[in-house]
Amino acid sequence: MNLLKEKVMTEGIVLSDQVLKVDSFLNHQMDPVLMREVGAEFARLYAGEKITKVLTIESSGIAPAIMTALELDVPMIFARKHKSLTLRDDILVEKVYSFTKRETNEITVSKKFLNKDDRVLIIDDFLANGEAAFGLARVVEQAGASVVGIGIVIEKSFQPGARLLEEAGYRVDSLVRIASLENGTVTFV
Repeated sequence: MNLLKEKVMTEGIVLSDQVLKVDSFLNHQMDPVLMREVGAEFARLYAGEKITKVLTIESSGIAPAIMTALELDVPMIFARKHKSLTLRDDILVEKVYSFTKRETNEITVSKKFLNKDDRVLIIDDFLANGEAAFGLARVVEQAGASVVGIGIVIEKSFQPGARLLEEAGYRVDSLVRIASLENGTVTFV
């Protein structure tokens, strides 16, 4: 996606060889035009797959996921990182480690929103080690539903997430793949 690559090049800030900050357009302030294009691209990639739900994790995955769900004309669900007083029983729970935040969260989804007939597209903002994607896939599988694919806005290809997910049998589609962040420079695959 050229628009996304341009945003990464012009607004992304390389904080280290491992961390790219994209808070001006993706995970703090969001560019709605870019998010619309991201949703349209994921919908194009998964056209004909009979997706019934889009699933993400709060909060950075919500914008690309909702735009994808809008394009696919299906509901979007987000896994909560913090337990809600209204979400106590009949929940699906998984532990997910965040590389960026260096913490483990218990993510939860109400069982009433996923069932064995669902064909789920997982969407997330970043893919590094694959922890969030694997956690979301386990939630889908707990419900007896099928993971059709995993759509990633920005993949850090120098980290093992995509390879590990593909080796586990998941389809992974990343809109932008970064080969390196060395020397403060973004290099695309």
